[in-house]
Amino acid sequence: MEDLYKYEKELYNKNVKYIGGVDEVGRGPLIGPVVAACVVLPKDFILEGLDDSKKLSEKKRELFYEYIEEHAVAWAVGIVGPEKVDEVNIYAATKIAMKEAINSVSKQVKLEHVLIDAMPLEIDIPTTSIIKGDAKSISIAAASVMAKVTRDRMMYELDINYPQYGFGAHKGYPTKKHLEAIQKYGLIDGYRKSYGPVKEILEGEKNATK
Repeated sequence: MEDLYKYEKELYNKNVKYIGGVDEVGRGPLIGPVVAACVVLPKDFILEGLDDSKKLSEKKRELFYEYIEEHAVAWAVGIVGPEKVDEVNIYAATKIAMKEAINSVSKQVKLEHVLIDAMPLEIDIPTTSIIKGDAKSISIAAASVMAKVTRDRMMYELDINYPQYGFGAHKGYPTKKHLEAIQKYGLIDGYRKSYGPVKEILEGEKNATK
């Protein structure tokens, strides 16, 4: 856990009080939005076992989500839908989602520094981009949990309406079962038309009508 506080401690030692941790989830799925979260934790925040959300069990992520929500100084998510992903590409859409989350948090507290998982961001607040930051910064790890749980809950909602696609299991990622479901049942609203497997199906449908 000590290693997770390294970046935050360096900033606290420079009298930086409000540090935002930023991470995203949903760059790889074929359907749904990309979701980013920005989280500001209190200086004395401790949550044993907090790590990159992908390394945590779903049950633990849900528990950590509730704990972070209760104890964070401020937090928010930015959500960018599939239409925008198709329009600007996933990299640009991810940046938009991150900036949305940061702007929402900035309305709650005066952010002084932002720690970001891997991506550079052009904003008016000092930033530090950290490769694999969700495993190296407590703030980014917290953001990864908030983003992951937020997006997963959206996928469970989709799963209720379209159980035949298995969204509750694969969360929209291009697993073998997901691809088979698309081939069998076709596309529904929310798929990213610029993504390879989806594009292939759309092109196949277009050719079939010629």
